[in-house]
Amino acid sequence: MTMTPEQNLNRLNINLPAPAKPVGSYVPVVAAGRLVFTSGQLPFKDGKLMHAGKVPSDVGLEFAQAAAGQALLNALAALRAELGSLDRVKRIIRLNVFVNSAAGFTDQAKVANGASDLLTQIFDQAGRHTRCAIGAAELPLNAPVELDIVAEIG
Repeated sequence: MTMTPEQNLNRLNINLPAPAKPVGSYVPVVAAGRLVFTSGQLPFKDGKLMHAGKVPSDVGLEFAQAAAGQALLNALAALRAELGSLDRVKRIIRLNVFVNSAAGFTDQAKVANGASDLLTQIFDQAGRHTRCAIGAAELPLNAPVELDIVAEIG
């Protein structure tokens, strides 16, 4: 029997945080037909950035992967707040991951795996998605990673 995303969160002992309030002139989530888009999410945990700086010179690869996972949980928290339950998500369509990259760093895809792998743990096959992993010169608040997701709802 396939478990729902909410059941998988419980099984994985993951408690989603309260959704972050926008710090600018935007909304956290927009629904357009059957697609739902999140705004970019940073790796805030308990109100603070988990890590700050460029990958890998200031933030090691493993810490950057964990930061990507936390940013994903923040995006899912925003989705849940909009939808009422992650069980309404039919499929994760797209994941865009921006990595605050030091000169010469080319393993953005490995950082993004911190979020991608978590999506498949939570949504099973419906969590398999298309993706961009992009190196950025700077990110807001000197965060090591920022990401957004596009999901289909049923």
